[in-house]
Amino acid sequence: MFERLIAYLDSIRARDPAPRSRWEILLYPGLWAMAFHRLAHWLYEGDLFFLARAVNHVGRFFTAIDIHPGATIGRHLFIDHGFTVIGETAEIGDNVTIYQCVTLGGTNPANGVAGKRHPTLCDNVIVGSGAQILGPITVGARARIGANAVVTDDVPEGATMIGLKARSTLVPAETWLKEFLPYGTPCEEPCAPVGSDRLDALEAQLAQVQAEIAALKQRPGDMPAPSRRRTRS
Repeated sequence: MFERLIAYLDSIRARDPAPRSRWEILLYPGLWAMAFHRLAHWLYEGDLFFLARAVNHVGRFFTAIDIHPGATIGRHLFIDHGFTVIGETAEIGDNVTIYQCVTLGGTNPANGVAGKRHPTLCDNVIVGSGAQILGPITVGARARIGANAVVTDDVPEGATMIGLKARSTLVPAETWLKEFLPYGTPCEEPCAPVGSDRLDALEAQLAQVQAEIAALKQRPGDMPAPSRRRTRS
């Protein structure tokens, strides 16, 4: 057990440059949220649903991270900061990184239908801050979800998703970077800004107007002469 804890702390330190020691990581809310969840999930699997919920509420109070006791979570999940919600039927693989204000939620909670309704995150997924991953979809291994992206469709392995509604930047899976990449949206990848075509067209129109104005200034004879005031003799 002690060796597993040390491996968990080291996995977090490898993804976060802030802590100076393992002792500092022991104060992380994400680590405590996982500790509460392990106990709550054990009670949940034993059909002690009320006690599982009670532990869940205590954990949420202290960490601002709400993980349903029914969620299935693998090894070395790193939740950096709080205000994250993980639904009941969510499944998370190994070495997943989730930043603050992320939701792994359902798309239609009003229909009262049980079953798989939350996403599945495969191994080594990175979810940027503010991202919303909704519905019983699968996020492939090594995929990266950009900050504030809203994902409602399956994500291919190794893809990077950005925008609202999220779309893939079409980065081939074989080009993924092997080192850890925080926040999931590297600036070196071909993430063209939204509306760039329209911006280019406006800049071209502006350049044309400026050229026409410059041409008119070089032809003073075509400009109307200034009016002169008549003076009395």
